[in-house]
Amino acid sequence: MNLLKGRDKSLHKYRYEAIDSTGLRVKGVEEAITTGAAHLALLEQGLQPVTLNEKKSVLQFEITRKKVPRPDVMNFTRQLAVFIRSGIPIMEALEVILEETQNKLLRGILLQMVDDLRAGDTFAIAAASHPEAFPAFYVGILESAELTGNLDGVLSQLADYIDRDMKARSKITSALIYPAVVTVMAAVTIIILGNFVLPRFVVFFKSLHAKLPFITQLLLNSVAFGQTWWWAIAIVILSISGGFIAMRRSSRGQAFLDRILLRLPLVGDLAQTAILERVCRVLSSMLRAGVDLPRSMGITADSANNAVYRVALEKVRDEMMEGQGLAGPIARTGLFPGAARQMFRVGEETGSLDQQLEVAASYYNRELETKLDRATSLFEPLIIIVMGVVVGFVAVALISAMYGIYAQVNHP
Repeated sequence: MNLLKGRDKSLHKYRYEAIDSTGLRVKGVEEAITTGAAHLALLEQGLQPVTLNEKKSVLQFEITRKKVPRPDVMNFTRQLAVFIRSGIPIMEALEVILEETQNKLLRGILLQMVDDLRAGDTFAIAAASHPEAFPAFYVGILESAELTGNLDGVLSQLADYIDRDMKARSKITSALIYPAVVTVMAAVTIIILGNFVLPRFVVFFKSLHAKLPFITQLLLNSVAFGQTWWWAIAIVILSISGGFIAMRRSSRGQAFLDRILLRLPLVGDLAQTAILERVCRVLSSMLRAGVDLPRSMGITADSANNAVYRVALEKVRDEMMEGQGLAGPIARTGLFPGAARQMFRVGEETGSLDQQLEVAASYYNRELETKLDRATSLFEPLIIIVMGVVVGFVAVALISAMYGIYAQVNHP
């Protein structure tokens, strides 16, 4: 076992989810020296790993796991594709890229990958050891690429996919920036008025012993309540936030939140379009790379990042393995609109599923852009109106009080 020289030879336990030879999803725990060794052991058992994570003790538990930024993964993938296309051995290419890598997390990952390659692991297995950088679909495509000898071409496709995914995420983020800024400014305005401006008026009103209008008294009572019970309000907000985080970390809670998300007006439509674009893009990329359809469906289900779609796609895969085809089960989920169902059907009948899915992904990408623009155009005026109502309410309350006091002083 010279290949393991210099490694930590203690066994670690790895929790996995994998697809067996019949296409069913299985779960279990595998003992191995490294994640790569566990991945290889599962392959030898006829299992295709979907997720593989080391079991941590309570002392090793991490609240949030760091991830390599997508731009760094994209740049690494594109650089590696260029080196391999130029005929440079993968080990040498990794060492050159390692010298130029600035991200500390990615640098540590590449160092470990070089060590794994020297120990005899394949590039895909070395990458599978680091899900914080390389997701399941990335590893699955790499495995097929190594079998077909088309690693450089597949790496270019992966880089292009990551680039398109980043652009889609960037559009969503950009669309949310303006409403977020306006919302923050409205909150800051309310806090300043409530804590610095209104208290001065309270002292002034009390000194005159004047009867205040209802709207003014309501505003002052609201401010007084916030100043007195701010700690209770903070506890409620923290409790809600903690409950939300806890729900997202549990499978049932995540499924509940995902169902609610898809039912929300406007937001649900945007979320569904984004999920459809990602599902079509990932499945197309995997099929084009030569990954078999059952495994592609399993990994695509996890890539959807939505429990509703994940369960539905897993059911589609199971029905497909029973001989019911793909287009029929897809239609029965009720989660795919007519255009997507048509492209699945045509792709299945003509044997051009990867091409049809690529067309579908481009279509839903354009749809997402259009819907984001439309949502932003509706959301921006709404935020401005809400902010105007809040500020106007404060202004009317103060002006009403001033006129009321003036009238009482001059007509006692």
